[in-house]
Amino acid sequence: MLPRLTTAQAPLTRDVEVLDEHGAVQTIQIPAERNLTVYVDKRELVTLMTLGAHPEWLVLGWLRNQRLVAGIDEVESVTVDWEVGSAAVRTRRGIDRIEERTARRVVTTGCGQGSVFGALMDEVAGLRLPAASLDQATLYGVLEAMRKQDSTYKSAGSVHGCALLRGSELLLFVEDVGRHNAIDTIAGWMWMQGIDAAAAPADGAPYVFYTTGRLTSEMVIKSAQMGVALVVSRSGITQMGHQIANELGLCTIGRALNRRFLCYSGRERLRWQPDLAVPPPVPGA
Repeated sequence: MLPRLTTAQAPLTRDVEVLDEHGAVQTIQIPAERNLTVYVDKRELVTLMTLGAHPEWLVLGWLRNQRLVAGIDEVESVTVDWEVGSAAVRTRRGIDRIEERTARRVVTTGCGQGSVFGALMDEVAGLRLPAASLDQATLYGVLEAMRKQDSTYKSAGSVHGCALLRGSELLLFVEDVGRHNAIDTIAGWMWMQGIDAAAAPADGAPYVFYTTGRLTSEMVIKSAQMGVALVVSRSGITQMGHQIANELGLCTIGRALNRRFLCYSGRERLRWQPDLAVPPPVPGA
């Protein structure tokens, strides 16, 4: 049974006046960051700083990726009220040992200071990924789809974008002030759609997660929690992100732009097609 969700709306940008290098006044758009305090069964848990594009999915995905609820059927409703900046979650049976499970917190490297509850770091060894692989042509299709995607970043900057694709088909694109919020929003949407990436057939188009931000340990873990074994980033990867990706056998591809990329881990999942690559530079040319 799916939870009842509000459809709270909030402007993603606002206009401000600025002075340019010539002293001329311009009106530009900037991201409309706002706070959203999450209450679960009337207990305050966390305040998320967010654009608020899809706050109900964000809250669902946050609960999912924090492993505070095991299934979407445990959530009765999510009610977002932007007038007071709150998201009220009602569960069907409560959350077992909630004080103990939320006591230890790790502040991550996410923009806006993301955080995870410490026990999540202990779950890495138990995560299992599907036998998915990605050919080079599909990877280039992913990058082309993201290049064409209209975005708040193009008009206002200062945000991160994340996307879920099936092959090179874009399923959902989300932007937020922090990439951890964007991936949580995608996780919540996947729950509502009944998408189980870990159960995807090996011979079908694979699920691919894309982010404009760097691949930290948090992003790698959350991708694996969603069952996505193929992760592409316009940026790079951190040492801990690389270590965990190798432990999981997760394919991480970074510095991905146009037809250039670096495969950091899980190279056995990437089906190489060197004839599609940009020719290497000629020495001395």
